[in-house]
Amino acid sequence: MCSIIGFCGPVTNKEAFQHGFQRTVSRGPDDSRVLPAGEGLLGFHRLSIMGLSPEGMQPFELDGSYCVCNGEIYGFEKLKQELEGKGYLFHSGSDCEILLPLYREYGARMFAMLDAEFACVLYDGTTGEFVAARDPIGIRPLYYGYDRAGTIVFASEPKNLVGVVGEIVPFPPGHYYKDDTFVCYRDVTRVEQVCFDDLEVICTHIREKLVAGVEKRLVADAKVGFLLSGGLDSSLVCAVAAKKSIAPIRTFAIGMDVDAIDLKYARQAAEHIGSDHTEVIITKQDVLDSLETVVELLGTYDITTIRASVGMYLVCKAIHEWTDIRVILTGEISDELFGYKYTDYAPSAQAFQDEAAKRIQELHMYDVLRADRCISVNSLEARVPFGDLEFVEYIMSIDPEKKLNTYGKGKYLLRKAFEGDWLPDGILWREKAAFSDAVGHSLVDDLKEYAESCYSDGEFEVLRQKYDHARPFTKESLLYRELFEKYYPGQDSMVTGFWMPNRDWDGCNVDDPSARVLANYGDSGV
Repeated sequence: MCSIIGFCGPVTNKEAFQHGFQRTVSRGPDDSRVLPAGEGLLGFHRLSIMGLSPEGMQPFELDGSYCVCNGEIYGFEKLKQELEGKGYLFHSGSDCEILLPLYREYGARMFAMLDAEFACVLYDGTTGEFVAARDPIGIRPLYYGYDRAGTIVFASEPKNLVGVVGEIVPFPPGHYYKDDTFVCYRDVTRVEQVCFDDLEVICTHIREKLVAGVEKRLVADAKVGFLLSGGLDSSLVCAVAAKKSIAPIRTFAIGMDVDAIDLKYARQAAEHIGSDHTEVIITKQDVLDSLETVVELLGTYDITTIRASVGMYLVCKAIHEWTDIRVILTGEISDELFGYKYTDYAPSAQAFQDEAAKRIQELHMYDVLRADRCISVNSLEARVPFGDLEFVEYIMSIDPEKKLNTYGKGKYLLRKAFEGDWLPDGILWREKAAFSDAVGHSLVDDLKEYAESCYSDGEFEVLRQKYDHARPFTKESLLYRELFEKYYPGQDSMVTGFWMPNRDWDGCNVDDPSARVLANYGDSGV
């Protein structure tokens, strides 16, 4: 990961600007630079992944135009070659160096051309304009706000903007900002033509497109590792990577010391694919000691996100401290496409499709945010194969009748697509367990027990009334909200609400986001 900031006009409080920018130096600990761009400033903290030489340091400059980008542009070599044919010279192996020449050739149309996970801010020296953009899923973070003078400021994380702007707002994924306007350039949830192919053809395409998505994310000039929970999604990513790699891949799993569910499954998957596997064991005290740190690094009060982030943060912390790995592949975004436990209750195929679209559009505030922050705060870069744009658009296009769980097994299409020697059947057909629960049921229970000890029933009722938006409804949610307000006072609108099952569906009107409370959880926690 890297960290970017773009102050798009005169900086009225340089001390607040510098302080805010320094708060994300862990995203890019290798080098830092701030340069003037017109009347504003562009800043960059670098984590060297592609093009490790000093020439890959940003901001990049081209005839008075400047650009900073936190991103990975897949297949950039072809675009670079085309630009070289037009007379552009390049001085590094960085993928992001192509952005200024691309903008000169195509303007804002270039964003739709990118197969990338990115967030960027660009200063056009010919017009004096600032332009910003974010990838269609929001895998790379970007936020904005306006200072007292009305100048727009962009930054990788909310913590960069606290004390610099008023309201902090997530930059909408799949949009670019130009001429004081946000324009949607790509909506991956929009289906142009429904795919009615038969099951065999669909599963073949799913397998081929996911394999391609993993393969392109293995390309890095820095060392690559993998999170392996033992669940379907991360296990598939690791299985594909193992087949496509010459040497054994390095995998990492985490679990509680008393009741870890996933460790045994991760071990089985690792043995099958022949990975160099590491287990990280944590205790109740580790969980409680890290809680406030996790809320501060996330910038959220969402229950599901925080619960799942504790384990992810601690395993990534161990990877950072114990290894020289710089890139981590994860299994996020599969659930939104293929279904959660609660989407078994979808009342119709269209309801399933609408829910998937909603979840994909909101991911940047929840699971994608979790992966980015837990990984980047430990000076690592996240790559998400299930978020491959071509893969996402294909899954969204499949006839939703085929994606409903009418097979007696959730995510049937994905499982069916990888039948064979990819994974042991016990992993491939294993029931889904929520990550926070699978790290150990005690992890969630410990957090809930701790929250109960923080407030009496009377205190809870009084304190929760302070909040109109996303009002806390349990002592656990109140604890997280109060920790959030400590670091991001008055910024609760950054999150639309709690990530919960769809309460409008029969069987889903529950008071806890864990799938454990659903009637169909069954063998998921075994």
